Amino acid sequence: MPSYKIASLCLAASALSCSAFSPTTLSTRSLAQFTSPLSTSTSTSTTSQKRIISRNVAVSPSSDMLTGITREDQNYFDEMSLKRENEKKNEMKIDMTGVVLSGMKGKALTWEHNDFPRAKEIKDVLPKNSFRPETKKSLGYLSVSTIGTAICTAFGISMLRFFNPSNLLTLPFWTLYSLGTGTVAMGLWVLGHECGHGAFSTNKKLQDAVGYIIHSIMLVPYYSWQRSHAVHHMYCNDVDLGETHVPELEEEGSLVGRKWLMDTFGRKAGIRMWGGLQGFLHLLIGWPAYLLIGATGGKGRGMTNHFLPNPLTKPKYPKKELFPGNWKKKVLKSDIGVAAVVCALVGWGLRNGLSQVMALYGGPLIVVNAWLVIYTWLQHTDTDVPHFSQSEHSFVKGALHTIDRPYDKMDPFGFVDFLHHKIGSTHVAHHFDSSIPHYKALAATNAIIKNFPEMYLYDPTPIRLALWRVCKGCTAITKRGDRWIWNNEGVEDLL
Repeated sequence: MPSYKIASLCLAASALSCSAFSPTTLSTRSLAQFTSPLSTSTSTSTTSQKRIISRNVAVSPSSDMLTGITREDQNYFDEMSLKRENEKKNEMKIDMTGVVLSGMKGKALTWEHNDFPRAKEIKDVLPKNSFRPETKKSLGYLSVSTIGTAICTAFGISMLRFFNPSNLLTLPFWTLYSLGTGTVAMGLWVLGHECGHGAFSTNKKLQDAVGYIIHSIMLVPYYSWQRSHAVHHMYCNDVDLGETHVPELEEEGSLVGRKWLMDTFGRKAGIRMWGGLQGFLHLLIGWPAYLLIGATGGKGRGMTNHFLPNPLTKPKYPKKELFPGNWKKKVLKSDIGVAAVVCALVGWGLRNGLSQVMALYGGPLIVVNAWLVIYTWLQHTDTDVPHFSQSEHSFVKGALHTIDRPYDKMDPFGFVDFLHHKIGSTHVAHHFDSSIPHYKALAATNAIIKNFPEMYLYDPTPIRLALWRVCKGCTAITKRGDRWIWNNEGVEDLL
């Protein structure tokens, strides 16, 4: 079989394994309704141009929206919400110099305090059945991802006789195999992710068993991630307590590194080198680095390790440590599953060689991890999406700064979006209430669009172009008024 057909074979095999879940039954949103900014005065910025933007904020989550959040976290948001409710509207002028507009045209930078609805207002417009998972349906989607991954793996095993992975000449074949199999297997990750959110089944034992097995196979400690990911949802786009993809501050040096490359190799070549470096660090190293040392996590919790119950360094906010109380025992419980998989991999490698392990398992896992970073990075990051300090942050504000993107247009049939259970095209609704199963997220998304169209972020930019823009332009943030914005002064024309 020609090697260029491998990725397509794996994708198609999974999609065809369960025709009842055809992606053609899922509606596609009109781009026109997403791209108009709230303020018609917003226009493309240049280095010398400055614009005046107004803002403010509101609201905390209800206790049933997130799994893995402590009472202290809830109390914190209640206190901050009460404080903001008692304040008068405080308009701030934001200097837009150096802000590069994405396909959202600066929409998030036009929002004012009174624009943000309360959590209850959003929840009231969602379909009433949005929040209860259906076990049979969840298991049906699990079968799609499992069967698809199994078919791809069986194909890879059958190719061992023709393409010995210990021969470097077979690397192109195994690279294509990894791309196809890892893309299909990403669907398993998404379903394991739903288990961690309590969105897979009303049977909690079944749900945790499925999530624990999937995460362990992918070398991720299930309960540790469940807690850290819930914290990410609670503090999304908070520069102090956010968890994953928290930006560097301007004074931390990355802008200097980018400028050095541009000065040394020329503006265009230099920023392309910077973008390539960021892409490599994030997509290939980012996820293991996050699990092991808390890379891109909020500095308020110190350096963390998902396999250890205590922080590696003293946290800035000791009462906000990542794994408090009973979560410490759950971290150790998670380690057992990962350790079992590592032992199995070692045994496999000793018997059949490291090259076979990497070909059939390591390569696809790297692709899964890359997909994971692409999703999480682009869901919360772009050149005109701001971040906030603790005093200005709220749960609803973080949720509504989540970005939906056109993953359904990555291929002609929407297979990738289908195989990944629409995790990137319905993520705003998911971030508002993570108990919504993925197969109910589209209806919830449409309800948000219908009732709060001006508060919904959708970037129509093709994924590869958006990723490249983020790699080059989302380097470090600077304080402007009450917000933190990405500083790209002097390089606007290169983004």
